[in-house]
Amino acid sequence: MTTVVLLAINAKYIHSSLSVWVLSAGIKSNAKSNHNVQIVEATIHQDNSEIVGKVAGHNPDVVGISMYIWNAKKLPEIIMLLRQRLPKAKIILGGPEASYNADYWLAHGADHVLHGEGEYTLPALLDEVYCPLPRKGMPPAGDGGCLYSECGTAPPCLPIDPYTDEYLKTLGGRLAYIETSRGCPFTCAFCLSAGTNVRFFPMDIVKKQLYKLSQSGAHTIKLVDRTFNCNAERAYEIFMYIIEMDTDCCFHFEVAADLFDGRTLELLSSARPGRIQLEAGLQSFFMPALKAASRQTDPQKAEKNIRSLLEKGNIHIHVDLIAGLPYETLVDFIIGFGRAFALRAHTLQLGFLKLLHGSSLRKQADELGIKYSKEPPYEIQSSPWLAPEDIQALKQAENALQHTWNKQRFISTLEYALSATGENAFSFFHGLGGAAPNHGADLADYAKQIYDFIVDLQGIDKTELKDHMTYDWLGMVKGKNMPDFMRNPDIRRNLVTNAAKRVLKHDIRRDESAILLSGKGIYVDSENRDPVTGLYKVWEHS
Repeated sequence: MTTVVLLAINAKYIHSSLSVWVLSAGIKSNAKSNHNVQIVEATIHQDNSEIVGKVAGHNPDVVGISMYIWNAKKLPEIIMLLRQRLPKAKIILGGPEASYNADYWLAHGADHVLHGEGEYTLPALLDEVYCPLPRKGMPPAGDGGCLYSECGTAPPCLPIDPYTDEYLKTLGGRLAYIETSRGCPFTCAFCLSAGTNVRFFPMDIVKKQLYKLSQSGAHTIKLVDRTFNCNAERAYEIFMYIIEMDTDCCFHFEVAADLFDGRTLELLSSARPGRIQLEAGLQSFFMPALKAASRQTDPQKAEKNIRSLLEKGNIHIHVDLIAGLPYETLVDFIIGFGRAFALRAHTLQLGFLKLLHGSSLRKQADELGIKYSKEPPYEIQSSPWLAPEDIQALKQAENALQHTWNKQRFISTLEYALSATGENAFSFFHGLGGAAPNHGADLADYAKQIYDFIVDLQGIDKTELKDHMTYDWLGMVKGKNMPDFMRNPDIRRNLVTNAAKRVLKHDIRRDESAILLSGKGIYVDSENRDPVTGLYKVWEHS
């Protein structure tokens, strides 16, 4: 019996890997020979020798590694260390970062690179390598390794069930993933799923797996379907099932906002606050860029539907923009940024075009004049429409946006500053990113930097600004002392604290109340957190 270690290297500890558990279940279901499968999950922040040590501890005959843009930089050294520790072991790579760059990885230490659906190709490869009988439809393994493009037959519609007792035990409350379909009907030129046939998994299996995960202790369950609502009827049925489910889990979906119909919007408005998160990729409002990227969308309808979803306040909405698409200049992007920010979604991700191996845009990059990093994540560096200094300006704005609005920090302060100054959103965040760049700064220090930037803007009242920041501080932190510049030593604060204890029916810390410079008393209920925004409820003392 061969020992196979499946290695996942996640971006963060809170993430779990779906792929290695699907591969493990695939080997057990589809391999014709017996294999002892062990799973090792690590993170990109762990030392490479530590990761290799965990793998080597199982003394494997085969090491299979799932590769993505977030872990690819670690793999050359990890493969080298594996060769030193386990000279006889075979190394098999899979995942998009390997599949679409197979020649490179075969030349840099991999024995095999798999392309396609690994729960079918990997068992077939293991049988072909370790079983003496030839397997019909499988090419022989050459001395220099081989690339399997197909698994011999079309994969079935029934999904592999990875959610074993071992998986649930290992999950330990981390972010869980599930797919209810594979493929995407759309043809976005920056995406690896573009134009692939969509297979919808049977609804009874989907519901069974969703229920199992809802009882697993995971706080968030993310559906990895590329465009979850491409089939409106099916999406409605799954939304309904989740909304009616008895669980405290939050379910995250990637959707096309322009595809929602009125019936589905009405259903979503009935969801318990915090039950559902929606990630809606706008990408751009500039039609020439959308056309060049083969992005099929109706921006106006998407805007309308996102506003409708936000009205009820029960669903966390995340929208995306991609900077660097063909034909979109900095000016064009700034206009689109203003439209996107005006929606007031809870998260506005300002992302940058990545020229991924296997994507249509990467193949067109030279023709279009797009320059990009040759190292993962292959991010754009310049184009005929964006100079390097334009990208730097976008990065500056993105830094401020990510560390304030997208983390629900100082929301009322930001709203006050934008209203009082009349600045457009991009200009404001660009200025803030330049004056207060955040690269892991302590939150109290960062708050002071934000204050110092905003207080000098035209139209800002110092008292109002400090009051907004104090209000925000109480609502967004728990157990952190208020920065000195916010403190108001008004003796009435004790009265507010005592009144809060009577209202809330529990003790509160002294720093959970404040007297604003305007004279108003406020206090926070640190046991009452908004399930959509994550902010704590702040009350006025009457």
